Amino acid sequence: MNGNFRDPLGPASDGESVEGSPEGGAEREVGHLPVMVDEVLETLAANADSLQIDATLGGAGHAERILEASAPDGRLLGLDADGAAIARAHRRLARFGDRAVLRQTNFRELAQVAPEAGFGAVDGLLMDLGLSSYQLGDVGRGFGFRAGGRLDMRFDTSRGRPASDLLATLDAVELTALFRKYGEEPFAGRISRAIVVARSKAPIETAEQLAALVERSVPAPRARRIHPATRVFQALRIAVNDELGALEAGLAASLVLLRPGGRLVVLSYHSLEDRIVKRFIAAEQRGCVCPPRVPICVCGRRPRLRSLGRSRTPRAAEIQSNPRSRSARLRGAERVAA
Repeated sequence: MNGNFRDPLGPASDGESVEGSPEGGAEREVGHLPVMVDEVLETLAANADSLQIDATLGGAGHAERILEASAPDGRLLGLDADGAAIARAHRRLARFGDRAVLRQTNFRELAQVAPEAGFGAVDGLLMDLGLSSYQLGDVGRGFGFRAGGRLDMRFDTSRGRPASDLLATLDAVELTALFRKYGEEPFAGRISRAIVVARSKAPIETAEQLAALVERSVPAPRARRIHPATRVFQALRIAVNDELGALEAGLAASLVLLRPGGRLVVLSYHSLEDRIVKRFIAAEQRGCVCPPRVPICVCGRRPRLRSLGRSRTPRAAEIQSNPRSRSARLRGAERVAA
């Protein structure tokens, strides 16, 4: 989930505060580099014998380092909605034996899945909200349009509606609202009308078709930093997977699962995600929600989190070696006793 737009046709983003990296958070196919891994480990403070959750396994690069840091007896629960990601993680983490417990599920199910797996009270919880390189390169998924392929975009292909269904059934007003809400696309109306006209002649079923249609529909910029379809692809992916709803559910579950002193770490890649995380931490750090006109607290609500400081971004050296980290933003918080 999670921050700034990057061009899915190119190797790196420009780190603008505009929006969402379709390739953010990804472990590179060559080297499988987890984003901001040193900062993640420092913030999690995973030690020997601790219980940790990686709620978004991806390429399992973070999970591997967390298991190494929590040796000899620390255990990790790893979740991912993508069955292919779980299969790769099983292979990568096999050397840790039963210290690594993996489940195929969306992290919106954390509150139920974690206790069932023996992780009802944990010392650390990581959410890396970006896509993996494997997903972007899968021609059957349509996440990024360099690889192309059918417009599916579901993390779990056994559930929900593919992106092509949304393009085929939503009217221009609904598509415009979707592109504005989840992509903050300035030409949402123009693009939506072009989609409705195009689909009346032939279905829009592939990433290449959609990317070309969007490119034809918007004015050509003097200097292009991202492909014009980037925001549209982001918006469709977020809608198909209800990513922001899943993030809110996962954050709420962290309050139940983290022990006092336990750490929450979130890597986001666009401002929609980061805004939710920032506001969640601020609200849980504040505690009392009584109106300002009430002279004393009557709600009884107490702070449940302590912020671990300002957000952090990758170092220049990491961006140079792993350009896909460029749009990452890390926020951390510590659970406080009730």
